Amino acid sequence: MSYQPIVPYSGYAGWGFLNRTMETQKAAFVASAEVQTAKEYFRERIGSITSAEDLVADRRLLDVALGAFGLDEDIGNRFFIRKVLEEGSLDSGSLGNKLSDKRYLAFTKAFGFGDYTTPRTVLSDFAEEIIGQYESRQFEVAVGNTDADMRLALALQKDLPELAAKETSATTKWYTIIGTTSLSRVFQVAFGLPPSVASLDVDRQVEIYAQKAEALFGSSDPAQFTSPEALEKLTRDFFLRSQLDASGSITSGDAALMLLKGSGSSGLSLLL
Repeated sequence: MSYQPIVPYSGYAGWGFLNRTMETQKAAFVASAEVQTAKEYFRERIGSITSAEDLVADRRLLDVALGAFGLDEDIGNRFFIRKVLEEGSLDSGSLGNKLSDKRYLAFTKAFGFGDYTTPRTVLSDFAEEIIGQYESRQFEVAVGNTDADMRLALALQKDLPELAAKETSATTKWYTIIGTTSLSRVFQVAFGLPPSVASLDVDRQVEIYAQKAEALFGSSDPAQFTSPEALEKLTRDFFLRSQLDASGSITSGDAALMLLKGSGSSGLSLLL
């Protein structure tokens, strides 16, 4: 992208800076020529797209469509993407439902090629819906080019509260967290879990995540992350754990002091 967000510090300090300057930085990013060109092309043409075949045949449209769901790297897998879109989301046996990465399910639901006789692409507000998501996700990508942890934290702020607010069981929410790459990474780091936890049976993973959440946050239910305070604690723990993992040079005392400085009067949520 032509505009690169500014993240002068790593870790929780950098996160604080990014939050303070978010509105200005995102506005500058969205106003960049590259983003504007991509948006205008999508806005002008998506209404005429009525099949998955048509969408994957137009690389510029597909780039925005995938980019809105953080699936940019799949731009070359057109047969796979077409299959996900054509099978839709209503059949429990569809590819989108079977895939562990739930971004694909959200992707096929949004376009509706496999679910409805008339896809959602023809709706008057569809273009703006996808463009709004594209702007947010591509800003995350641009930030991630400077600091990968910042990209994960940005995605967390959007995705976790939405998931936490859904009227589904705690177990179902954990399944979604585990199946969403960005969310699972944040929770693994914040909970001090090794990457190898992903190789365990998914039901065992749910047990581990729930137990950790209970110990660190006082509840095993992801619904608690509708609370800004709980979300902020999780974000803070993620950054601190990530720094600890990267350097191995921060003492427990230093870590506690860093958390205390960042948390104000709220209690510490990280077990050291």
